[in-house]
Amino acid sequence: MSNEQQSVKMWSGRFREPLDAEFEQWQRSIVFDWQLLEHEVAASKAHASTLVAANILTKDEGIQLRDALDAISADHASDEGKLLVRNHPSAEDIHHFVELSLAERIGSLGLKLHTGRSRNEQIATDLRLYVRAQIVEVVSSLGLWANALLAQARNAKDAVMPSYTHMQRAEPVLVAHWLLANVEMALRDATRLEDCAARLNYCPLGSGAVAGATLALDRTIAARELGFTAPTANSIDATSDRDFILEYLQALTFVGLHLSRFAEEITLFATAEFGFVVLPEAFSTGSSAMPQKKNPDMTELIRAKVGRINGAAQAVTLMLKGLPLAYNKDMQETQEPAFSVDFVPQMLALVARFTSALGFNFERMNEAAQSGYLNAMAAATYLVHKGVPFRTAHEKVGNVVRFAIEKGVELSDLTLDELHRFGDEFAEDFNAAMTLTATLDCHDVVGGTARNRVRQAIVEAAEKIERMATQRHLKEAIHAGA
Repeated sequence: MSNEQQSVKMWSGRFREPLDAEFEQWQRSIVFDWQLLEHEVAASKAHASTLVAANILTKDEGIQLRDALDAISADHASDEGKLLVRNHPSAEDIHHFVELSLAERIGSLGLKLHTGRSRNEQIATDLRLYVRAQIVEVVSSLGLWANALLAQARNAKDAVMPSYTHMQRAEPVLVAHWLLANVEMALRDATRLEDCAARLNYCPLGSGAVAGATLALDRTIAARELGFTAPTANSIDATSDRDFILEYLQALTFVGLHLSRFAEEITLFATAEFGFVVLPEAFSTGSSAMPQKKNPDMTELIRAKVGRINGAAQAVTLMLKGLPLAYNKDMQETQEPAFSVDFVPQMLALVARFTSALGFNFERMNEAAQSGYLNAMAAATYLVHKGVPFRTAHEKVGNVVRFAIEKGVELSDLTLDELHRFGDEFAEDFNAAMTLTATLDCHDVVGGTARNRVRQAIVEAAEKIERMATQRHLKEAIHAGA
């Protein structure tokens, strides 16, 4: 490598010897951080605005730089263009690529843009912009899934199914109530991600390499242009902070966990042993050996994806553990885990379509909800209303259940004389309290499965999803930084 070739690097002035050729290729990040091009361009335009305000660049130079940056972004927006960035023969990273591209387009003016900044602050800014944009996509896709669940809850009306504890039938619940449980998980996931976005929404530009810019720059200019809340408060922290990547991956882990739990239940409910749901053929596959099979590939893959997401979070945790302040090259390794979970919005969109296409065997679910003494809790509550202490009522009903099991009947099939063996509190109104609707409606509390409560919960869930779908503060920030 000649001196002229070596001088192309952004840091080569201090060095006399060229890099080991294999090490040079091995340490380059352009092979993955090419994904930050649009964010690097946005941050560079914001920095140009700051330099113009500081009279380091003229207004005309600022316009030339911004136009050239827009042209670089436009030229590489296609898949072919992105491949050219990724395979650039000499760029070390996305910052180097943009600088080389600017020099090719506008000559030495392109080299002026790096005045007053460091790659340490650039990558910290680009990654914040990237994660913020990804959060918007994930939250939007969570809204799609939540709406699909809500639509199924509305369609289910007063259909009933068993609920489970310890994978044993527990009490009857409305199918809508079960679906809304998943909506609540999705809503919590969205708020975690939005909290993460709020915490990361501070601009590192102007932090320099570690101690702050050496020029009197107005840091609020870049922060405002990129849609950040404000500049970061400490240059050391700003250049070394990757908390937001870890927090983002941890928040996505919850998304994966909740999808996995949903997928597991659907996988079970689709078996012949349960028969509660009918898998849509558009999201299922067959067996190469057994002609009768319809396999739940969709839910099985969803169930597995949380491993990849949490693996990325664990990787970043170990990368950051024990790092001294401030920037260290180790931090380059946090990027690939962040990029590796870009499948989440698509996965959620697929889950939303899958959920909308699910069929429900309401008759089978209803039958299952009326056998196996799922009204035993309601029976104990009946005795409580008769003045029996709950612990005593629990014991009495347990004895009644054992008797009914031995006789091979349900509680409502027992005669009043048989019930009186276990207590005089049982009366003619017992069977009315044991009906399916009465068993549901005795759970008449906020968050309960009583029919009127679930109808209200559907209305409230729709309002929450609508608020989540707007994401005005995040979308405005993205628009401002576009």
